[in-house]
Amino acid sequence: MIAVDTNLLVYAHREDSPFHERAYASIDRLAGGRAAWAIPWPCLHEFFAIVTHPRIYAPPTPPAAALDQIDAWLESPSLMLLSESGEHWPLLRELIDSSRITGPQVHDARIAALCLRHGVRELWTADRDFSRFPQLFVTNPLVGK
Repeated sequence: MIAVDTNLLVYAHREDSPFHERAYASIDRLAGGRAAWAIPWPCLHEFFAIVTHPRIYAPPTPPAAALDQIDAWLESPSLMLLSESGEHWPLLRELIDSSRITGPQVHDARIAALCLRHGVRELWTADRDFSRFPQLFVTNPLVGK
């Protein structure tokens, strides 16, 4: 299963992004396919926070449009949403400790732990910070192959 990080969601949604076309095509291929794919819940929360923030985008995405975008992704029958369970903390703690995570890097550790706990084989992201988690195979679908 492939999981999608926040930055790809943002780029796919924001037509003013220089990565819009590739990100949109990548997510569209997953959403329209038969294979299971995933979005961690924290990435949906972060997507909404980023695209509606007036200091990040001028103009920001109207909240109703951002909510509609999330609804559209949730309509994909092959989508799995990744959330924490009672077993989340031991894995997150191990990732934080072994990767020497501090401060805001804990968000990436949280995403990595969710992916690993749910059997995600690959995380699609443009964020190089995920390389600190060697247990997780990371791919940037925005770069040419």
